[in-house]
Amino acid sequence: MPMIHLTAPIGVLTDQSRTQVRASLSATLLRWEGAPDTAFFRSLAWVRIDEVPAESFGSVEDDLPRFRVDVTVPEGALSERRKAGLVGDVTAEVSAAAGLDASDVLRVWVLIHEQPEGTWGAGGAVIRFADLRAAAAGARAGS
Repeated sequence: MPMIHLTAPIGVLTDQSRTQVRASLSATLLRWEGAPDTAFFRSLAWVRIDEVPAESFGSVEDDLPRFRVDVTVPEGALSERRKAGLVGDVTAEVSAAAGLDASDVLRVWVLIHEQPEGTWGAGGAVIRFADLRAAAAGARAGS
């Protein structure tokens, strides 16, 4: 049940790049979590893109666009290696969508928020990471 929330300045993303980054961020998050690529798990990986006025989001030093990516995952879903891979891939995907080059990557921040066990609910019930892991294992075994 991962979520990605991208905050970007208005006008930086095109309609096409917004659509592409929405899909790629979802797929990337599931891949680094180790979830199977199924319709069920894709439906649980939510992406929210908020575009805000450029003057309300950025540095006082310059007018260059900044990007914040908040990633929320169940606690324990990502090892240190997986976190590093996720941050690298998300940075590359947002940079590509925004037309940034390698010298601009420090303008993309990725913040990983681990939701403590027992504090994530859906469908009127608390969702446990162990249940998600079992569902993923079952989906992999069935494919």
